[in-house]
Amino acid sequence: MTQTRAATLLTVLAALLSVLLTPTPAAAASLQEVTGFGSNPGALRMYRYVPDGLPAGRPVVVALHGCTQNAAGYAAGTGWTTLADRWGFSVVLPQQQSGNNPSQCFNWFQSADIERGRGEAASVAQMVDRQLADVSGDASRVYVTGLSAGGGMTAVMMATYPEKFAAGGVVAGLPYGCAQAAGSPYVCMYVGATQTPRQWGDRVRAARPGYTGPWPVLTVLHGTADYTVKPVNMTDLVEQWTDVHGADAAADVTDTVAGHPYQVYRGPGGGAVVETYSLTGMGHGQPVDPGSGPAQCGTAGAYYLDVDLCAAYRLGTAWRLG
Repeated sequence: MTQTRAATLLTVLAALLSVLLTPTPAAAASLQEVTGFGSNPGALRMYRYVPDGLPAGRPVVVALHGCTQNAAGYAAGTGWTTLADRWGFSVVLPQQQSGNNPSQCFNWFQSADIERGRGEAASVAQMVDRQLADVSGDASRVYVTGLSAGGGMTAVMMATYPEKFAAGGVVAGLPYGCAQAAGSPYVCMYVGATQTPRQWGDRVRAARPGYTGPWPVLTVLHGTADYTVKPVNMTDLVEQWTDVHGADAAADVTDTVAGHPYQVYRGPGGGAVVETYSLTGMGHGQPVDPGSGPAQCGTAGAYYLDVDLCAAYRLGTAWRLG
């Protein structure tokens, strides 16, 4: 064997040895369906995302998709799973079934689904309990958010199970009890309901009789050009939850974030109880900011609107998930 051939063979063998000795990267976590999570009176499906190697004692985020969407699409489009890997928390993704609603909307407007211990609200609460048990999550750091009908159901969960959630994020959604106050979900969506702040707050208080707090903190993100769920619903959410927290509906901080108006409402103790992002010129959808920057997340598409602001990042920052 010539020296040249010997050298070539040694090089090949070295390369092969290097490949054999290099550890195979662990497969990335993926969305998994969970069954048997409770009596499930709302007949929902439960999916979850748990980053590989997630330690005990980490937060849990419940993310509720909008109409015509599903858990997997919402997980990826919003950026929540990306942030879960980056910051270390798990995500619960309830999924509606067409048998419950032909458009796969969560039934934020049906009395049987928005009361404590009943329907879809109870199903989501059972998912939270199962997730906390399975991952040894931090029960004091559970958060809920959703888009459109998922945003309406977010308000439902905050009102009916306030002891389970530290905060909520309503994206293009509606206040609790809006359909009942307006007499129709469509009036609520397109016109809004005529209620005083106290009346709005009373609807939340009636959902959990005798509960004295603490109530979840609220963040609302809504497009100014949303013609599916009118921006008046953000105003009504502010009135509802500032009243619940014993605050007035006058902003204590007015600023801009990524060029969009941002306001903070403080409670009697001085802490923020409600904050709002008014997305200038944005239609109906989830704000995203695709890219690899530290504040960027989400993927643009139908109902995932690139407005240079990622809702999941802003919510995660407010909730100190990072």
